[in-house]
Amino acid sequence: MSPKIKFQTPTGMKDLLPEDLEFYQRVFEVVDDFAQLFGFNKIQTPIVEDVQLFEKGTGGSTDIVEKQMYILKTKGGEYLALRPEFTPAFARAYFEHGMVNWPHPVKLYTFGPLFRYERPQAGRLRQFYQFNFEIFGSKKPISDVEIIYLFWEILKELGLKNLIVHINSIGDKQCRPYYKKSLVRYLRSRERDLCPDCKRRLKTNPLRVLDCKQEKCRTVIAQAPQMLDYLCGECKQHLERVLEYLDALEIPYFLNPYLVRGLDYYTKTVFEIMPDNVPNPTALAGGGRYDDLLKLIGKRDVPATGAAAGIERIIALMKEQNVFKPSKKKIDVFVAQLGDKAKVKTLKILKDLKKAKIYPAFSLSKDSLGDQLKIADKLGAPFVIILGEEEVLKGKALVRNMKTGVQKEVKFEKLGQEIKKLLKKKK
Repeated sequence: MSPKIKFQTPTGMKDLLPEDLEFYQRVFEVVDDFAQLFGFNKIQTPIVEDVQLFEKGTGGSTDIVEKQMYILKTKGGEYLALRPEFTPAFARAYFEHGMVNWPHPVKLYTFGPLFRYERPQAGRLRQFYQFNFEIFGSKKPISDVEIIYLFWEILKELGLKNLIVHINSIGDKQCRPYYKKSLVRYLRSRERDLCPDCKRRLKTNPLRVLDCKQEKCRTVIAQAPQMLDYLCGECKQHLERVLEYLDALEIPYFLNPYLVRGLDYYTKTVFEIMPDNVPNPTALAGGGRYDDLLKLIGKRDVPATGAAAGIERIIALMKEQNVFKPSKKKIDVFVAQLGDKAKVKTLKILKDLKKAKIYPAFSLSKDSLGDQLKIADKLGAPFVIILGEEEVLKGKALVRNMKTGVQKEVKFEKLGQEIKKLLKKKK
């Protein structure tokens, strides 16, 4: 006898059950509302993209490309990747669909699943959900602040409390090389204290060392040179304007000189929004300016800024702070039926109830009226519509009050109106 096969979700991925989806739906609704308010247009990109899009855009020396991408080889010999992030795909879509000719700035947003192969842990899955907002075609500091303010307001609207913005500037290609040289010199002097990953990063992408979360590396980083001391005039002025706008908006922030984010394409502003005054806080949202990315992908200078938020992390904090409770499914009326003609009529009645904005329940698989009334009672339905073969022929149904047992005949076409009247009286 062959052994029993027990199927489970793949490691680091999970089913979203009805109660989970209420949280996701709440986040999506708030995101859509703010997108409309701020004038962003929604797009959806494919779940798979050419591997080279991320190798070129995200950066060959990032953890995402080096360790975390799911790569597929098609029967035609193409190499595709399950998207690990949205931004390069947005940049690809911007050029492919001629958005370069649209009125600028072009403002886009999306939400959906992303995929990264990494060790699953709290707040970190292999299939996870994000929402992204991107602005193409503006190099002004106010655009960076628009993105920060937008994410801040979305998180506040979701009810989250005690948040703070961590912000920094990582300069641009004019001033960053001078900082990088100084940083490398310092890190080499402390190389033996770095973790194996950071020893490798020191050779390939030294700025990524600043993003390491290991305690031994954090000690080294705390004494490292700061990018703020190496900013050129333009980058320094850009940062100053961003901070002035944040002050004017009364958004609390911490100028974190070692914040770099984990992606190669950032220039100037980088930021993260996280819970304040908690040990080892995890970023809920993060992003910044990436003026060089679109030139890498489309060979055209287009300044850009944007950010992403991790929906699972947001939901975890919503639960922790108890700011949203999934609603119990509202049942206004239960439709009980007896016989095949009544089953068919039940389905037709549902359409009329929907028009009247009445929420029904029913169970076509049950034939016994007693069984159906038990279900109605368990669901807490205050009223029951009962119809059998005779009621179908007469064009009338019985409407029963579950509390008093009182019932009356009502024409099919008046059912919605009658239930609405009873529900109003019940209040």
